[in-house]
Amino acid sequence: MRLIIVGGLKGQLIAAARIAVSQGAAVTHTESLEQTLAVLRAKGADLLMIDVAQPIAHYVAALEAERIRTPIVACGTSTDARAAVAAIQAGAREYVPLPPDPELIAAVLQAVAADSQSLIWRDPAMERVVALAAQIARSDAPVLVTGESGTGKEVIARHLHQKSLRKDKPFVAVNCAAIPDNLLESELFGHEKGAFTGAIARRIGKFEEASGGTLLLDEISEMDVRLQAKLLRALQERMIDRVGGTQAVKVDLRIIATSNRNLSDAVRDGSFREDLFYRLNVVHLRLPALRERPGDILALADHFARKYAELNGLPLRPVSAEARKILLGNSWRGNVRELENTVHRAVLLSQGVEIGADAMLTPEGEGLGPANGRDVASRVAQTAEAMTRGLVGRTVSDVERDLILDTLDHCLGNRTHAAKILGISIRTLRNKLSEYGAAGIVVAEPGQARISAA
Repeated sequence: MRLIIVGGLKGQLIAAARIAVSQGAAVTHTESLEQTLAVLRAKGADLLMIDVAQPIAHYVAALEAERIRTPIVACGTSTDARAAVAAIQAGAREYVPLPPDPELIAAVLQAVAADSQSLIWRDPAMERVVALAAQIARSDAPVLVTGESGTGKEVIARHLHQKSLRKDKPFVAVNCAAIPDNLLESELFGHEKGAFTGAIARRIGKFEEASGGTLLLDEISEMDVRLQAKLLRALQERMIDRVGGTQAVKVDLRIIATSNRNLSDAVRDGSFREDLFYRLNVVHLRLPALRERPGDILALADHFARKYAELNGLPLRPVSAEARKILLGNSWRGNVRELENTVHRAVLLSQGVEIGADAMLTPEGEGLGPANGRDVASRVAQTAEAMTRGLVGRTVSDVERDLILDTLDHCLGNRTHAAKILGISIRTLRNKLSEYGAAGIVVAEPGQARISAA
């Protein structure tokens, strides 16, 4: 655990630092945003503990600008109620009152180390995956984890790390689909000062940040082929080159890659290097969809019910028998992620002593019961028929454009989600949107939809 404590080291912050050290954390002290960014660029960190008197919103914005995902915990005297609320609103994950409570500091560090993600399973189909993971966890062999979106690929990757000989070293995750191609190389391998416009200082990449531990390359199928060649060299030689650098840097880490696409198909269509595929695919863990492991549904539902009751300060309510029948009868196309969101909503909406069937709702507020499912299917069929009639006389490119733009609106401009719904790569989606933008067509920006014409 690498902890940065930010602020003037007065008595109470010194005490917090000592408690963290006693819990096994490596503590670095900084006094300003510039110093903090310098440490993060050079060494990385697992957690920032920032004095609430500091401008936390500026720290959050600066970390987002540099794509640094380190969580922030604010700390201050127990009388700083307004400052505590402001810190949480600004983006701090938690607020720790001072003087420090050793048990609270230990709990915060443990929560960050575990990343609040648990591997829960009961079904034999998942048992086989976990058993194979246990067999290979202590090796340094690369692992390829595949499965539909929402099945828990990152959770099993973190489980592998925790069971490995590298568990006391960093676990660093990079979403290859969420970072534009022209920035991903710097994100992975780092850059030297002046390597390109905006490179105002040397910054280490995720390979160096994860050295000694595990690097997760999430959705690796979205990585540009040119960058795949550099990744292959890094895997083969355990050496990387920073962007703009002249000297190779030695790294020691384990690679876990995930994909929700069939990489064999990607190799055949030329979008993924065959040699890299075989280098990564030493061990293959395929996570079954939730509908393929029904024995996990209720165990996961109970886990999420406890989790969100605790997080929201609500009483723990058991899931009623009728609600459990509804959960077991759902197809869960969004897998574990959809189940988690459904139970989260149910925890917030429940009124009685149990989480009842009436609280099991879709995001639109519709019930998940079998009758509702038939109604939804009927509406979908009617809508599809009406849409088909409306397509006559239009070109394929026009229909494709409208489908892409409408889906992007539905996702409030989130390119990654839209690409998954459309069943295309994020790169293909970005190319299409660039074409539309060049033609003067309005495209939804991230976080919003297009403004409809009056």
